[in-house]
Amino acid sequence: MKINHSLPLEYSTHQNQMNILGFWVFLGAEIMLFATLFSGYFTLVNRTGNGPTGADIFEITPILLETMLLLTSSFTIGLAIHAMRLGNKKAMNVYFVLTLLLGLGFLSLEVYEFIHYVHIGAGLQTSAFTAALLTLLGTHGAHVTFGIFWGLFIIGQLKSRGLTPEVANKSFIFSLYWHFLDVVWIFIFSFVYLKGMM
Repeated sequence: MKINHSLPLEYSTHQNQMNILGFWVFLGAEIMLFATLFSGYFTLVNRTGNGPTGADIFEITPILLETMLLLTSSFTIGLAIHAMRLGNKKAMNVYFVLTLLLGLGFLSLEVYEFIHYVHIGAGLQTSAFTAALLTLLGTHGAHVTFGIFWGLFIIGQLKSRGLTPEVANKSFIFSLYWHFLDVVWIFIFSFVYLKGMM
């Protein structure tokens, strides 16, 4: 394996560069998935039948907390990658753990939100609106859940293998994934929650 020391560690081998390119292609497919879910939601948002509307069920406090947690986690994963590029394994590990803890906090609030919706009668079968809403939120939440397990796997590799080009590559790709989830959440926050409260 030929390592190019003039490039950041995550780009330092040809395989690493191909992995990153392949992941960008994967993110393109993920964009299409979420674009489809958003399209379905926007098509069905007014199909509430006898069920509640967004204005009836959305609560600003948990939504703001979810947003703060996820956006802060985007900052901490950025700090983890910065520490990785400086070769500071300890700081990288700390920021990775912080990112995952913030992600867990986000998921806890989302679980509370789902329980609240079901409790007030806004389940999957209530209306087309609630079905589209819960599918969109659930898909995003499932991606965050997967990300937390992926992040734990990377932390394990960092501890067992050290800061190798392969671990750096996986960490950088994870950061791209995590930033993508944050961007999706900004769209959910802006066009689902804020618009739905009006």
